[in-house]
Amino acid sequence: MARPHLVLLHAPSVYDFRKEAILYGPVSDVVPSTPIFEMYPIGFVTLAEYLERHGFRTRIVNLAVRMLKDRGFDAEAFIASLDPLAFGLDLHWLPHAQGALEVAKIVKRHHPQTPVIMGGFSASYYHQELVARQEVDYVLRGDSTEEPLLQLMKALASGGALDRVANLTWRDERGEVKVNPLTYLPPDLSDVALDYSHLVKAVVRDRDLASNVPFFNWLGYPIMAGLSCRGCTHGCVTCGGSAYASRHLFGREKPAYRRPEMLAQDIKDIRRFSRGPVIVLGDIRQAGIDHAQKLLSSLQGTEGEAIVELFAPASREFLEEMASALPHFALEISVESHDPVVRRAFGKHYPNREMERTMEYALEAGCQRVDIFFMIGLPKQTPRSVMETIDYCEVLLERFGGDGRLHPFISPLAPFLDPGSAAFEEPEQHGYRLFYRTLEEHRQALLLPSWKYILNYETRWMKRSEIVEATYEAQLRLNRLKAAYGLMSSEERLATEERIAKAKELVGCIDRLLEIEEEARRKRELQALKPQMDKVNFATLPEDRELALPVGWGRWNPFWAARLVAQEWWEDLKGGR
Repeated sequence: MARPHLVLLHAPSVYDFRKEAILYGPVSDVVPSTPIFEMYPIGFVTLAEYLERHGFRTRIVNLAVRMLKDRGFDAEAFIASLDPLAFGLDLHWLPHAQGALEVAKIVKRHHPQTPVIMGGFSASYYHQELVARQEVDYVLRGDSTEEPLLQLMKALASGGALDRVANLTWRDERGEVKVNPLTYLPPDLSDVALDYSHLVKAVVRDRDLASNVPFFNWLGYPIMAGLSCRGCTHGCVTCGGSAYASRHLFGREKPAYRRPEMLAQDIKDIRRFSRGPVIVLGDIRQAGIDHAQKLLSSLQGTEGEAIVELFAPASREFLEEMASALPHFALEISVESHDPVVRRAFGKHYPNREMERTMEYALEAGCQRVDIFFMIGLPKQTPRSVMETIDYCEVLLERFGGDGRLHPFISPLAPFLDPGSAAFEEPEQHGYRLFYRTLEEHRQALLLPSWKYILNYETRWMKRSEIVEATYEAQLRLNRLKAAYGLMSSEERLATEERIAKAKELVGCIDRLLEIEEEARRKRELQALKPQMDKVNFATLPEDRELALPVGWGRWNPFWAARLVAQEWWEDLKGGR
């Protein structure tokens, strides 16, 4: 097996999650990942494809999944066995601050001369703090680092000048931090390919299925993504990918879009080998209704489940066009709060009646499912307002929930406000109080024993303890509603209630243990709670999550996969690998 030029490592949120006693809370309930956020960013796939296209062999290793699936997996020994030209680590979202840095330290311990490269939204924000650390050599800033990474790899391979690499933050021979200009900000995504066939080929080439799996249950629920844009036109105040954050972090005044015909082809290519759902990331109307209609026209009659995001209400005509193009479509809509005043303070400006009409039009058009997401920890939101949101869920279920296609969800804004977001940069203006600002403070916070203390914020209207209490009470009430409307069985409802009751009990236990002054005793008693914490943290691990759409038994097209395998073997033979 030939030596890779770059190994991309995805770390768990907390590296020693198998040892540390931490109650993570419901921080990942509305994403495919578990609380250790083991799903690597889709940028890994685009980076790997771009480098391979230009002659640099790349390998993806999802350490988090390997560690989660196999408690005996020795991540450090595995890292020590690798020998690439460079290692890459994602610090896209801040919950990886501890795990990513710990893995970087392990890399340097075993490969002191091998460069460590970091990238992602949070890495871009903390780029100078990162390269001041001995375990990090380079940070590539921006939301599109395919070309800058290629430039850096060429420089590392040939000894070229680092000051010519776009978007690079680095240390020179004297240890001084250098910040190259942010000159690479592509206006469109025509040169980016989200090619999942690369993963299949990599499995064959590297003889390693386990390391390429995007998240824990992906083989059972192979959801894949179509990338419609980078950047955003909306201004959600806590989001690190908002228009505000993109403008201030990257100088991006408008999103970079994928051309409709290219995005349609991406989705059709996925359909050739997978029968799992495809989620189109980003509201396809952000580039204008003509852009969206061109995409739908190119997708006309595409089979299989497709999940489409809406950031704002939609017309009846648009949803009928979507149903024609994607007969088995589902919608994801983040409403945030039942209260338009709270929603406006968060950065979304529309009345309830417009979104309710959208739900009505979607269901009439034949939408397979409508997922409605609400959040806890918003500006101007009180504990009472949170409970009123659950009352509003009942109104929606009474009106639209007769056939089981409408699914409401509620989760805390956790664990962090995103760095670079308006709320993080101007907390007082939006009613927030921040507990942690630096990367190091967030790294340390992730090791605290309860999500109550990991939260990096509270609001003028809700303290951290109230956010925790309101979250558990709201989820308890919502689950009872779902059971009443046939969205979950009575057994599932009882199991969920037991988990919530145990979680609340553990929060209280941890609070009391943190008052113990003797450190050794405090740690010992917290560690004794770890089995109970893990039972709550990973209670739903083997289950089909409520968010999952039905896939059926035939998740893959075996003939397409066999053709890819044969192609890769043939390339191996020709190349003497």
